[in-house]
Amino acid sequence: MPGIIHVVDDDASFRTATQRLLEAAGYRVITYSSAQQLLDEQPDDKIAGCILLDVQMPGLSGPELQSRLAEMGSTFPVIFLSGHADVSVTVKAIKAGADDFLIKPVTSDQLLSTIEKAIARHRIAQRLAKDIEALRDLLSSLTPRQRQVLDLIVRGKPNKQIAHALGSTERTVKAHRQVIMEKMKAQSLAQLVVIAERLSLLIK
Repeated sequence: MPGIIHVVDDDASFRTATQRLLEAAGYRVITYSSAQQLLDEQPDDKIAGCILLDVQMPGLSGPELQSRLAEMGSTFPVIFLSGHADVSVTVKAIKAGADDFLIKPVTSDQLLSTIEKAIARHRIAQRLAKDIEALRDLLSSLTPRQRQVLDLIVRGKPNKQIAHALGSTERTVKAHRQVIMEKMKAQSLAQLVVIAERLSLLIK
């Protein structure tokens, strides 16, 4: 599936024209006449897609919706479409995580290219999120003692130091280490460190 495009704009003629263009390009399109309507319907961001968002609308504005979505943890890429070139609004939107900021009228090629890139990034983000979720499941299989050993291993502590720190023996630490490698599906210490970094277990 190419992806679902959520078009948020109070201009009915723009929504209709954009929907026709995107559906002709193979996308599924859902339109919203207001930012509040999208919030109320809470589209599923587990399905690859993006949000085409107008800036100035009655009620909740585009940037306000962007902020609300960020607070909710939405991973949808946001592409702003505005009829006005406002540098300060553009900068704020991009700094807040918007994928792009396009000024109307936008050519079909430009819009489709921007959407394609945004959805590609969304798919990558989804895959990374799934990978992290799988790693968290592995991490949760460790006992509290194994977590302590893991934390010291990935900080480069040798078995002797780990044993001393935990009031244990080197032999016991070695046994824990082997089990940890198996449970975390790590083939090497380097791989275990990479896993720890991805799970934000390493404090820089």
